[in-house]
Amino acid sequence: MKNFYAEYVPAFKALSDETRLKIIDMLSCGELCACEILEAFSITQSTLSYHMKTLVESGLVNAVRDGAWMRYTLNKEKTNVVLAFLTDITNEKEDCICTVCRKKECNS
Repeated sequence: MKNFYAEYVPAFKALSDETRLKIIDMLSCGELCACEILEAFSITQSTLSYHMKTLVESGLVNAVRDGAWMRYTLNKEKTNVVLAFLTDITNEKEDCICTVCRKKECNS
């Protein structure tokens, strides 16, 4: 199966920030409300909202409104897909992109 690199870019961009990586780690233990996440950081509510929006839009995190707060969970299905993609592109295979270069003359 061919992978479409562009569809994984939002997830990797979301994971490219230390705060968002920590949030993913926190959510690996289960559902958290925004107030619980906020307590773990020295950031404002608006900064947390920005990070959560990025994570939700990437598909790595699910969000559900609970009154005045949002509750967040890790989207295990999406994280597994991203992990499988990373595993796929970091292992040699028959239809690997590197095969294209090997078939060409690289003596330029």
